[in-house]
Amino acid sequence: MTRTARVERETNETKLVVELDLDGTGTSSISTGVGFYDHMLTSLSRHSGIDLTVRADGDLHIDAHHTVEDVAIALGQAFAQALGDKRGITRYGDATIPMDEVLAQAAVDLSGRPYVVHAEPEGMTPVIGPDYPTSLTRHVFESFAFNARISLHVRVLHAGRDAHHIVECQFKALARALRAAVAIDPRVTDVPSTKGAL
Repeated sequence: MTRTARVERETNETKLVVELDLDGTGTSSISTGVGFYDHMLTSLSRHSGIDLTVRADGDLHIDAHHTVEDVAIALGQAFAQALGDKRGITRYGDATIPMDEVLAQAAVDLSGRPYVVHAEPEGMTPVIGPDYPTSLTRHVFESFAFNARISLHVRVLHAGRDAHHIVECQFKALARALRAAVAIDPRVTDVPSTKGAL
C-alpha cells in the first residue's frame, strides 16, 4: 500500500506544490520563502516521519499570510489524499513534548470531522524572524486540520518567554501525534470506526 500524494495549488496570490509520503523517514525539502515556516515544516516532517516536499511562490511583497495559509491548505489536502480509506490506521495520536522551558501537547483524531481547539499564551512576540507573524500558527493548524479532515487539539502547557520555542514545540507535538495516528496497526484489518467509515 502506497500512501503518497501530490497537490498543486495556484491562485492569484500563490503557486505551490506539496508532495508527501506518510510512510517515509522524515526527509524533507521545503521552500516557501518564509524562513521560520520552512523550519517548522522541516521539524514537522522530521518528527512525524512523513517525507515532505514543498515548493511555494507567493505574494510575499504583501506579507506571509497567503503563502503560509495556502501551503497549510495544500498540506491538509495531500494528507487526506494519502490516507485514502484509512483502513488499518491507528486513527488516534497524542504527544506531550518539551522544548527547553516550553511544554506543548497535541492530540489528533483522523475522524473525517474537522475541528480545531488551540490554546497558546497571549502576549507572545508578534513576529518571529523577519516575516512570520505568530498569529499565523493557529491559522496553520486550522487550515491543515480542516483540509485534512481531522480533529486537532494543540495547547501550550507551560510557556517561557521565547516565541520561537513556543511555536516550534507545538509543531513538534503535532508531528509526534500524527506519527502515532497514521501508523498501521496490524490488528486492524478494516476502518477503525464502529460506523465502518471515517
